[in-house]
Amino acid sequence: MVTLIVYPAPAGLLSAAGDLRMPFPDLVKYCLLGISITLLLLALGILAWQAFRCCTQTRTTYTQQDTANSDLLYSNEKSRTAGNYSGAPSTKVEEVSTEAHRLSRCLSQASFPCPGSSQADGHMKEQAIIKKVDGSLRFSIYYDQLQSQLVVTVLQVEGLLEHSQQHSLQPFVKLSLMWAGSEGVEVDGYMDEEVKGTAPVLWTVLQEWRTRIVKGSCNPLFGDQFTCSLQEHKDLHRIKLRMEVRDFDKFSRHTVLGEVRVSLAKLNISYPLELQEDLQIPQKDLVGEVLLSLKFLPTSQRLEVGLLKVRTVLTEMSSDAALYARISVQCNQCKLRYQKTSTVARCLVTVFNEVHIFSLPDFPLQQCQILVSVYETHTTRKSTKHLIGQLTVRKDKSSEDKHWSLMMRSVRQPVAKWHGLLI
Repeated sequence: MVTLIVYPAPAGLLSAAGDLRMPFPDLVKYCLLGISITLLLLALGILAWQAFRCCTQTRTTYTQQDTANSDLLYSNEKSRTAGNYSGAPSTKVEEVSTEAHRLSRCLSQASFPCPGSSQADGHMKEQAIIKKVDGSLRFSIYYDQLQSQLVVTVLQVEGLLEHSQQHSLQPFVKLSLMWAGSEGVEVDGYMDEEVKGTAPVLWTVLQEWRTRIVKGSCNPLFGDQFTCSLQEHKDLHRIKLRMEVRDFDKFSRHTVLGEVRVSLAKLNISYPLELQEDLQIPQKDLVGEVLLSLKFLPTSQRLEVGLLKVRTVLTEMSSDAALYARISVQCNQCKLRYQKTSTVARCLVTVFNEVHIFSLPDFPLQQCQILVSVYETHTTRKSTKHLIGQLTVRKDKSSEDKHWSLMMRSVRQPVAKWHGLLI
């Protein structure tokens, strides 16, 4: 048997517990309680309002997307069946692949309204060329026979028009001094307007200059002077000067507004000669030849691009000059990862003999573009790369290059063909 013994609490502790009270009066307590409840209700109201807005905006966005997609589907279906069905609608069964292809096309149209916008890349497309050319270029040219120097001064560009309202013009002039070397092979799609009826000529760039940029002017004044020493073997009658007026772009996608070509053989530049020429539509120059090999493997959906040889014109031998190429493939508006060749010492005919394999993501091939860019660099010293030229092999829905047609006729077999290197 357990006996509990309870001892009485001390009288001091009971008096202290009885005297423990809040130091604030009851009115202050009730006011603080009311303010707390009010803030709590306000916070709950704001939370509920934000949740309601979020649900409403999400529902509206989904409704707009569904409406746009349904409109695209309806327009495609209507254009496809117009003129074939005039009676009551009928039920038809389509394959799953056809429906998926149609949905992907509609989604791509909604997300990318402009098919050409995916090609805005510095290496796939260096510059945008406009068809309409306005303005003229005023410059002076002089050949100092005592010092064997050619002096070119860019004075002014007049009559440029604003081709875009989003930004003002920032024109500058790019000058290229080009020397005619040996004759090249016939190139598909290339015609030299200066020497009609003869074989195309391989050109090489002796010197390149750029003027300063004049911002926000359609009649910019330059006054920039450039000099170049010409050796004895570089005759003046084999030299031409190409001057391109460009609109500056910070992403190096400069727009060519027009160009002026001057052949020194047709001018008497023994004394300073000032000229003013109208801007013409830009043209490409043949600066080399590339032996390219193509092979298509339909089962594995692969494309083999072989860079065999590169032929260029050399004006002066450099022991540390080397070449390498960059190959880019764009298939059905999907740009694949580019591949680079090894660096090979430059000579008259530079031999690579390298094959690069690209896995094609989509099949069948509706559009395909192969871009090969050849660069020059130096092995012994640190220097920036210099673009020599580019070549392109295209396949579109309506047309395709001759090399592409030969490749498709000889499936699983490599087909080699010479291409012109243009700049």
